[in-house]
Amino acid sequence: MHCHKVLSSGHTTHKDSKGHLSRISSQSGNQNKSCSCCEASGLIMTSLLCIALLALVLSGPTVAFVPNGGDASTHVSITGTAVLQKVTETCRAVAEAAGHEFKPTGSSPEELVKACLGPTATGEVSGAKFHSALQEIYIQNGLVDRDFVNSAPHHFNSEAFLEGRSLIMEGMVGIKANIREDNFKAARETLGRVLHTLQDFYSHSNWVELGYTEPYINLIRPDLPLENLADVNTATCRDCARGTCPNAILPNILKEKILTSGYMGIFSAAKPQGKCSHGGGADLTSTAVPRGGINKDERRSDNVALHNAAVNAARAASLQLLEEIRSAAGNHAFLRMMGIARSSVVCFVIDTTGSMSDDIDAARSEVYKIIDSKRGTQDEPSEYILVPFNDPDFGPMIRTTDPDKMKKEISKLTATGGGDTPEMCLSGLQLALTGAPASSYIYVFTDAPAKDIVLKDTIVALIRTTKSTVSFFMTGSSRRRRRSLRAASFEDYKELALASGGQSIQVPKTQLPQATPIILDTSTSALVTILQRARNPGKQETFPFILDESLQNITIYITGTSITFTLTNPAGVSQSHTEANGKLGTIQRVGNLMRIRLNADKQTGTWQINVISNQPYTVKVTGQSVITFIYNFVKPFEGPHPGYAVLSGRPPAGQPASLMISVMGWHGPSSLNVAKVGLVTMSGPATVSNSTMTDMGNGDILVTIDVVPEGEFVIAMNGTDKVSNSEFQRQSTTQMSVSKVNIQAVVDSSVEPGKVFKLPFSVMTEGTDGQYNIGARNDKNFPMNYPNSLTLTTGQYSNNTLTITPPVNTSSGTDVTLTLEAKSHTGVDSNYIVLRLSVVTKITDFVRPLCDVVSVLADDCPKTVSQCKPFMWELSANITDENGTGIESVSLLQGSGTLSYTRLPAPFTQAHYNASCCSQIVEFVAVDKAGNVGKCYYSIAPSGGSPALTLSLPIWLCLLVSAFILKP
Repeated sequence: MHCHKVLSSGHTTHKDSKGHLSRISSQSGNQNKSCSCCEASGLIMTSLLCIALLALVLSGPTVAFVPNGGDASTHVSITGTAVLQKVTETCRAVAEAAGHEFKPTGSSPEELVKACLGPTATGEVSGAKFHSALQEIYIQNGLVDRDFVNSAPHHFNSEAFLEGRSLIMEGMVGIKANIREDNFKAARETLGRVLHTLQDFYSHSNWVELGYTEPYINLIRPDLPLENLADVNTATCRDCARGTCPNAILPNILKEKILTSGYMGIFSAAKPQGKCSHGGGADLTSTAVPRGGINKDERRSDNVALHNAAVNAARAASLQLLEEIRSAAGNHAFLRMMGIARSSVVCFVIDTTGSMSDDIDAARSEVYKIIDSKRGTQDEPSEYILVPFNDPDFGPMIRTTDPDKMKKEISKLTATGGGDTPEMCLSGLQLALTGAPASSYIYVFTDAPAKDIVLKDTIVALIRTTKSTVSFFMTGSSRRRRRSLRAASFEDYKELALASGGQSIQVPKTQLPQATPIILDTSTSALVTILQRARNPGKQETFPFILDESLQNITIYITGTSITFTLTNPAGVSQSHTEANGKLGTIQRVGNLMRIRLNADKQTGTWQINVISNQPYTVKVTGQSVITFIYNFVKPFEGPHPGYAVLSGRPPAGQPASLMISVMGWHGPSSLNVAKVGLVTMSGPATVSNSTMTDMGNGDILVTIDVVPEGEFVIAMNGTDKVSNSEFQRQSTTQMSVSKVNIQAVVDSSVEPGKVFKLPFSVMTEGTDGQYNIGARNDKNFPMNYPNSLTLTTGQYSNNTLTITPPVNTSSGTDVTLTLEAKSHTGVDSNYIVLRLSVVTKITDFVRPLCDVVSVLADDCPKTVSQCKPFMWELSANITDENGTGIESVSLLQGSGTLSYTRLPAPFTQAHYNASCCSQIVEFVAVDKAGNVGKCYYSIAPSGGSPALTLSLPIWLCLLVSAFILKP
């Protein structure tokens, strides 16, 4: 373990990446003022909390560190260990900076999130967003084994070291750029892929055979060379006739510390003479002399030590990369990327044409109400998004975490323009769906149909992909006749709302303020859906639903006209639609909406609501609870490292469907017993399709449904909460259906501004062959070229290419959502795929910000810490970026004092820090405009002597996080 030390001679030394000693002069060597040592515990998960949380990630089905028996080390477990440790460290730092303790009450994600958000916020907290963020990272990590199975650089196979590092560096640049633009989903997906490649280096190369126990820092340091690489003519392995040997690396390679990796051949056994193979049944080169393989993916009796060393190094390397990203992003942005945030995002899409003045006032009033009533609680929205639309314009999308800024932005809205009735509603909604995080609640205010109805299929695809809920507040007349089959009406909004699990509320403008409390209901933490059904045409029907002990703020919504109903609790007590304030709850009626809020003393058990109407209607029951689930439709993939891939699009028709479900409860998944998971048609009988459940461990369940229902369906789950010993019922909100069309496409790199990006794609149908129309849209309106149609033969893929070109002035970090659709010429069947592309400017600046401490004034600080409270100390430093892109930000990483900085003439920035003498350590980071990070650490804690009065350093220790000179 390398450790920074202070020598008695007044000089400091450290070892660089090559192990060489260097000195940094100090004018006050006898004070021992700054020492940072990388303890072994920093690379090992010592926190009991993190150890318990590790159970969350050991169940992922995708592996490349192949598991063996019950003691498996996989990409998922390695990534999960590192991510959870870094999240815990960041939460603790945020808590300490805010002046309170970080004390989770348990090890579940809900308890971690609640502790991270702080003890002052009241209310329930759901771990669903945290779970979803982790799953996105794990899924993309695993897909490297499917999408790039034969790519040597993605796995550091075949000695592709330079190319592999280029992938890591390109990914890190993209992640930092995405975070700067608040594109957290794109950042998470890239992070998953980059971590896979980084981790494979330690399993597929001979790094640990060479005796190294620390990560190879040069892999994430573009300014450091990769040295001592084996050339193509250098033999590296001896023959291993039995296929597995403890160490097949040639002695001279080990002695000279030459770096090599195994060659992998899935389709060919060819490899350069004398080279090591990857090994394993899928590697054809492993049968060519020298036979065998050097991968450490799997723990075997002959490689236990090497496998464990590779796992430990991969985990430590993952921590280093995560720390680099955290330092560049800052603690709060890093936690947002990881899904640690209060409540849901609240997003408004508002028509600003001339007739919408009253509607804008109502929306504005509701935003103010949400901000004022939920500030400081767990229900306070984590982000606000506003998308105005008019005709012909729409946007821009305004997003902020500052509630006062959102108040200011929405106060600027005015009603102008328009003229003809239809407006650009769906264009605004497309911006919201692609810009808001998944599972957001989006509220659309309009009084006119959509002029851009051609986007309807794209909107449905985005709703299904993001699982966001869209509700429409419509204040115009719905009796306008369609001019054609493609002309829009309010029915389109109702269909989109139903597809997302949202509401379509139609009211006179004068009554709109009475309808908007539904926004207050749904912009809340830990919101779950218990039941949702739709009937068209309407009929009399009784809908049973189960309420469990964990549920709070239970609300029933009924939309439609000419409706009567009777609500009955488990004890047989009833309340009819005519009782505004009854024994079971209060009823509010406005427009086509009836809102029933149950009394707080609700009974657990089976309730029922009997609805009578011959008109179309919907019924929805919601509440707040930590008991919930997240899901994805998946399909297995084969190869050297098989796993499950998430389907982007509709599941295939005519075959069983597979779901990967993660459940969450009071104290994690262990506090729940899931009895049944199935698919339920929204508009049909309430029968749940038969399914087979396979427990994947730690709350993950693989569900196989033999017969998928016709039409639109949702996912229903029933089980028992062990904490309260009560039955629970939950339902997904987003409708789904099957298709016989399949589209495949993989984004294999980022996109450069001004450059044409080529995206190969394939389309196949198991249905009727013939002509299929191809449509593509992206949310940034970047120019694209693609075929308008393809002729398909049943069962055969047709291959083609789409090109997209971001303008040369596109900001680095821009996230582009591309929707590609194939539809039969009859319109009977269609499917889609939704892809994200990151626009990233090529980086040439790898200069690290440097720091020169001008002065430290700590003469008032007493030797005894217990007497520190009345006293203060301060530090001043100059930060430079030499010939780089310039300093973009300086932020406090550690310390409870105040940090400020002033920009001086280039390339200088002056930082000033002052704090109580009780807070003896300061650590801050400087980030330049290319994302390079400098990290400064200083301590006034005495070490055998009294504090210095003034310390002046001509060059102080301010270093790039990724260098880990202080913390290798």
